[in-house]
Amino acid sequence: MSEAPGLDTVAVAHDNPDTPQPYAELGMAKDEYERVREILGRRPTSAELAIYSVMWSEHCSYKSSKVHLRQFGEKAPENDALLVGMGENAGVVDVGDGRAVTFKIESHNHPSYVEPHQGAATGVGGIVRDILTMGARPVAVMDALRFGPADADDTKRVLPGVVSGISFYGNCLGLPNIGGEIGFGAGYIGNPLVNALCIGVMRHEDIKLAQAPGPGNKVVLFGSTTGPDGIGGASVLASATFDDESHAKRPSVQVGDPFMEKLLIECSLELFEKDLVVGIQDLGAAGVSCATTELAAGGTGGMRVQLDRVPLRDHRLTPEEILMSESQERMMAIVEPAKLDEFLATCDKWQILATEIGEVTDVTPEEAERGGRLVMTWHGETVVDMPPRTASDEGPVYQRPYARPASQDALQADDAGKLSRPSDDAELREQVLRVLGAPGVGDPTWVTQQYDSYVRGDTVVSTPHDAGMIRVSDDSQRGVALSTDGNGRFTRLDPYTGTQLAYAEAYRNVAATGARPLAVTNCLNFGSPEDPGVMWQFAESTRGLADACQQLGTPVTGGNVSFYNQTGDVAINPTPVIGVLGVIDDVRTRLRTAFDTDGARVFLLGETRPEFGGSAWADTVHAHLGGLPPRVDLAAEAALGEVLAASAERGLAEAAHDLSDGGLAIALAESAVRGGRGVRVTVDGDVFTALFSESGARAVVAVRPGEEEAFVALANEHGVPVEQIGVVGGEALSVTHPGGAVEIALTDLRASYEAALPALMDGV
Repeated sequence: MSEAPGLDTVAVAHDNPDTPQPYAELGMAKDEYERVREILGRRPTSAELAIYSVMWSEHCSYKSSKVHLRQFGEKAPENDALLVGMGENAGVVDVGDGRAVTFKIESHNHPSYVEPHQGAATGVGGIVRDILTMGARPVAVMDALRFGPADADDTKRVLPGVVSGISFYGNCLGLPNIGGEIGFGAGYIGNPLVNALCIGVMRHEDIKLAQAPGPGNKVVLFGSTTGPDGIGGASVLASATFDDESHAKRPSVQVGDPFMEKLLIECSLELFEKDLVVGIQDLGAAGVSCATTELAAGGTGGMRVQLDRVPLRDHRLTPEEILMSESQERMMAIVEPAKLDEFLATCDKWQILATEIGEVTDVTPEEAERGGRLVMTWHGETVVDMPPRTASDEGPVYQRPYARPASQDALQADDAGKLSRPSDDAELREQVLRVLGAPGVGDPTWVTQQYDSYVRGDTVVSTPHDAGMIRVSDDSQRGVALSTDGNGRFTRLDPYTGTQLAYAEAYRNVAATGARPLAVTNCLNFGSPEDPGVMWQFAESTRGLADACQQLGTPVTGGNVSFYNQTGDVAINPTPVIGVLGVIDDVRTRLRTAFDTDGARVFLLGETRPEFGGSAWADTVHAHLGGLPPRVDLAAEAALGEVLAASAERGLAEAAHDLSDGGLAIALAESAVRGGRGVRVTVDGDVFTALFSESGARAVVAVRPGEEEAFVALANEHGVPVEQIGVVGGEALSVTHPGGAVEIALTDLRASYEAALPALMDGV
């Protein structure tokens, strides 16, 4: 067959080595382009350039972060529960009874700024397919969100769109949204963070991997057709600094169809159940480029694909555009020839378009040595002939220079402890209400009421409690709890400590439900890796998380890095979002944060110190960021976690709430409002420190009447400081201290707690 006019084939590339190519426009550095030429022994075709540009993008290759992420494996603790670790679409952990769960969190930050609804919606769709690809049924989602100041015009544009996108996609899929977090800050005004988490459940034997074994096996693309939407979407948008031209990139944002994804989920699960799949990969960032190269690299290393067989929505698409398209709701499977007809019939049953587009091939020893061989044709002409592993696994790895910013010393010296404090009880009362009603601290119901939290019927605990919890099967009371946490203020002050504090908060949030923490996922949101100060933050953050996970025995199972979260040269506060998963043997013993039992004694666990750097009080009352964050005591966190889990297991506690944003004052207020009961407490010493300190490894627990001695004995057994500070009851939060008393009626607490977001979003 003769070449189509303008088609850049391998033969043309050989004969025209000096043809100019737009590698820079595709985000590829000159030395990277030269490296591709060296690998191929010639210039790449346009289709090959498309593959390498998206696969070697920051978003897909982790080229600036790999050298630091490796320590998650190098420092990984021994953990028999880990079934699949980093390197696959998502990690898998054993939760007992022959069942496993897979969970992961990923970012869709830049697309959600450009087109908030579709950016967030397809972020949910993408993470759901990652979980599905492991062989699991997706059962719940969560989200961690950050926006600019709540009263900023752009926040009023982005926030409603993001929330509507998450709710639209998740609700249509029938997946409960069981928790997450929302925060606000000036640094996020042009760089919202939209981090989506999904969890799935399976049996051990159901685990699927991204691999293409068995020469002769068929490559099948199934799901939606391929269109121009999302060409270079996440891989391009997330791999460069954002600027004023961002809105012009709308065509790069993927468009989601949750109804197609629901069919795709059910179809895939039936294919798995019938054992019709030997390898599977979803088409997310980098689309066909990613699926083909990763499947080939994970199998025999050989694959032949006919690109003209890819079903198209727009028949004008070129091979390059097909390879870069990130159209949603698509999967690629490796199928044995004898099972192909049944595979196609099953897809037809679910009204899912499925097309055989190629086959797995064997490779010679010489080809295997070079990383295998991926061949793609277009109407009979070869447009790709490359070693797939060089795109998927052997991309550039940068040792980016990093250095502690010169401004860090002055920032840490600006001690928040020197800020003016309330002068009397009236001002103390006013500041409690002010912090309680601050966006990011106050009630998230304006957001969460748009999500269905109880669809499927297995939700045990959901927002606004410390963590979400679901039952993993209909025939068992076993459950898992999940929490996501991150504090950009703490991490800005000290990236190492701040990341450990985010991890510790998620850890104790899970423990406060009665579950025992088991494993970790993460979404690391930072500015440009080309900035040595940002890379120092990233290096310290990853080191902090690896060290913490090693000490507390919770392996990192996978996650995501999101760089270039900045506008111009102004980066966001470094915001690692840490997800912790825990297991509870019987969900009927779970704890919630609501104080709803009159007469229950309230105990404070842990040690309180005067620590205000990066606190909600300093941020809300003084708009101040400076000093040092609270210190971390991981051994104390582990001991506290065991006390909380054991107190639930033994039936000693009615409710528990960790102490984090806003300290004891906010924890008591939230528990009182959620339970519809007042609480009377007495504090010794400095009442301001007692109420607003954000020292770690602390929680308040409402103990079941008659179990007080057993609870104290449990805390003493684990060396956790314990103090009875009050009792549940009445119609107010009442705090008595050596210098006086503060009383705030439940009605006032509720009014302040619930007012912020609805007022800000009124009329939006």
